[in-house]
Amino acid sequence: MKISNGVDKEINLLNPNLNRPEAKPEELIRPARRKTNKPFKRVASVLISLLVIYIIFGLGKPSGEKSANWFYNLPIISQIKHLVESADSKLKGENNDRINILLLGIGGRNHDGGLLTDTIILAGLKPSEKKLSLLSIPRDLAVPIENMGWQRINSVNAYAETKLPGSGGLAVSQTVSDIFQIPIDYYLTVDFAGFEKIIDDLGGIKIKVENTFDDYKYPVLGSENAPWEQRWEYLHIDKGEQTMNGALALKYVRSRHAAGLEGSDFARSHRQQKVLEAIKAKVMSLNILFKPSAIAKIISDINANHSTNLKIWEIVKLWGLAKDITSENITSRVLDNNPSGLLIDTVGPDGAYLLSPTSGDFSEIQYLVNNIFADAPLTDREKVKQEPAAIEIRNGTWINGLANRMALDLEKYGFNIIRIGNSGQQNFQKSVIYDLTYGEKIQALTILKNKTNANVALGMPEWLINDLAKEMAKEPTSKPIQPDFILILGRDADQTQSGIENTAQ
Repeated sequence: MKISNGVDKEINLLNPNLNRPEAKPEELIRPARRKTNKPFKRVASVLISLLVIYIIFGLGKPSGEKSANWFYNLPIISQIKHLVESADSKLKGENNDRINILLLGIGGRNHDGGLLTDTIILAGLKPSEKKLSLLSIPRDLAVPIENMGWQRINSVNAYAETKLPGSGGLAVSQTVSDIFQIPIDYYLTVDFAGFEKIIDDLGGIKIKVENTFDDYKYPVLGSENAPWEQRWEYLHIDKGEQTMNGALALKYVRSRHAAGLEGSDFARSHRQQKVLEAIKAKVMSLNILFKPSAIAKIISDINANHSTNLKIWEIVKLWGLAKDITSENITSRVLDNNPSGLLIDTVGPDGAYLLSPTSGDFSEIQYLVNNIFADAPLTDREKVKQEPAAIEIRNGTWINGLANRMALDLEKYGFNIIRIGNSGQQNFQKSVIYDLTYGEKIQALTILKNKTNANVALGMPEWLINDLAKEMAKEPTSKPIQPDFILILGRDADQTQSGIENTAQ
């Protein structure tokens, strides 16, 4: 699958007409331009648009001049005219109502393993519905790399940069495009120094820490070769709302050895998404437009620590499409290895820890990516919210990935999918719901039945009771969650759409 050209080009900010996007005439929409008598409002709008786009997505790195000089020396009127004209062009992906942007975080060359991608987030924008999706991809995900076999996805950037400096973002984009079977329209790479500086430029951010945070083994920068006991520091953050500067926020999103619930890479991915949303909230709460020195400082720090294949006019256009997205329209997902997750722990040929798709291929993850914006009817979601139900899904067929695809659909209704697996018997033609509440959650049961077209049974057969006991015995907690409903999928479920539009191409 082909994706956009990721080679950065020089942007002439003194002569914006040289930066006109190349596009075929049939790809451009040229509505009649409206004149305005309010040039200041236009200038203000574009400046604040640039700034917020830079920070919310971390997008945009003009090449050439230092960004502070760029800001003060920018021929505003000429540049605004160019930006407005360019905004008539379509962004990559806009015609398909899906713009995919890959966000990459690296340590930078001053860090140990600084070219490995510590953060990989696929951001999807659906302009027609003003929706944004954030899908965190774990760094240990196994992907094929040419001439190297299956390796961690976090090494793709490093391999590419070693061969050809500046090619890492494009290489990771191509890899994600290949495994997910979607185009990656744009990419952004930011290093840790830029992350810290931007947050400090904003005066810090507020984060709601969900669990008391203790990491007794956080690595001290520059102490990689020090005596063992001097290589680590103790990181502690109290539960509750905390104001974090850049250094603390970076530690919060990078920590890998925290105690308890925060100790996994998947919890780290959730924290990364929370920090992105906190940065956005801080930007929107500040009257930055009337603080030119602050704007110049932020742009300078961004320019020094980012790379992207976005052009100036694309940044402005992207801002116009994304500026009205509310938190309610942001969907956040993490690819993980929990009982209902799409990944499992594996070991590579060299003994390295890897994460691989549970289905043996990327079809289930592709289904998630293609349908991430699909939604269940609001009335059904409200009913399930009033009557929460835990569901265990078992595949009663030999159709690969059927249970995981159904789980992805039912989660959109608000059902809590606690376990996914294969049934002890896999000869089911018709799907069956075993109601363990015996009618106490009739509203949730009705929705589940209608959306799966399954039969309902109150008693469980002996073989299913034994299967359930074995599964619950494997739970890591002393009090495993008992489901309200057990859904066993038959062959008919392969055609069931669960009331959700399938947007897969």
